[in-house]
Amino acid sequence: AVQFHPEVHHTPKGAKLYENFVRLAGFSGDWTMDAYREQAIAAIRAQVGDKKVICALSGGVDSSVTAILIHEAIGDQLTCVFVDHGLLRLGEAEQVVAMFRDNYNLNLIHADESELFLGKLEGVSDPETKRKIIGGLFIDVFQKYANGIEGAEFLAQGTLYPDVIESVSFSGGPSVTIKSHHNVGGLPAKMGLKLVEPLRELFKDEVRALGRELGLPASFIGRHPFPGPGLAIRCPGEITTEKLDILRQADAVYIDQIRKHGLYDEIWQAFAAILPMKTVGVMGDGRTYDFAVALRAVTSVDGMTADTYPFTHDFLGETMTRIINEVKGVNRVFYDITSKPPGTIELE
Repeated sequence: AVQFHPEVHHTPKGAKLYENFVRLAGFSGDWTMDAYREQAIAAIRAQVGDKKVICALSGGVDSSVTAILIHEAIGDQLTCVFVDHGLLRLGEAEQVVAMFRDNYNLNLIHADESELFLGKLEGVSDPETKRKIIGGLFIDVFQKYANGIEGAEFLAQGTLYPDVIESVSFSGGPSVTIKSHHNVGGLPAKMGLKLVEPLRELFKDEVRALGRELGLPASFIGRHPFPGPGLAIRCPGEITTEKLDILRQADAVYIDQIRKHGLYDEIWQAFAAILPMKTVGVMGDGRTYDFAVALRAVTSVDGMTADTYPFTHDFLGETMTRIINEVKGVNRVFYDITSKPPGTIELE
């Protein structure tokens, strides 16, 4: 046992420590992602048998790799349910549906449940409460669609190892729950579906390697992570339709700027957040009282630790100007320079 985390990128020579342990313990160290793929497929087939599985498909890398892996294992026994909870980025729902229907022979249900989610979130500002509401509604929605699929007994999720670490506090130990992840927290005991989580022991870089092994396009595998609760946790405080619309537009401008400057693949995750505050500004000859937007961009390997991406002042100035000029309702832009730790990558 050790009193630190050798597996995280910020630990000097942490990987070397593991390599030395494997060698001294007499293991060959010949594990490959191809071997994991075969092992995972065998495990899925053994767990599921001839039953049917519904998969929570968000369009992100984790859920997509999960879906393709399970589809390779059991074929038409899998039905993917894409829940549009009204908390997606600009044009994202259309992009996800088009991609999976056009490129993969998957059973896909597009469930537009945005009114349900936004209605339940109305007036809620506490971040943990928001996560629990979204997690609970996800289960309710999947239960509803599962009831329409004869023989569906399993729910597949793209849970990763960092999700498990941050969500679970081991009884009697010093570990604390940092934040609830929608796909590991608050599952009702009698939900009626058993879980299939083939990525549960992998970090994000390993999931991307598995995606390459499964033949997913490089442009898709390299997409930045997007949280299950979506824009809800990039909108601290109460969620409103107005704030979500502003956030979508600001985020789209920000990501467009990153792509135009050729920086997208250098960054682990970048996003805009709308802050629970309004500030006084000047536009032309008039006074404004509009929202402030925070920009976040980090580099990481495994998601457990992260550093702020060092944008130039010219880039930040240009991006600020575009957001304020192109997004109505924003008059101030901040850049978040907090690393992880002490912060988390997402704001909530």
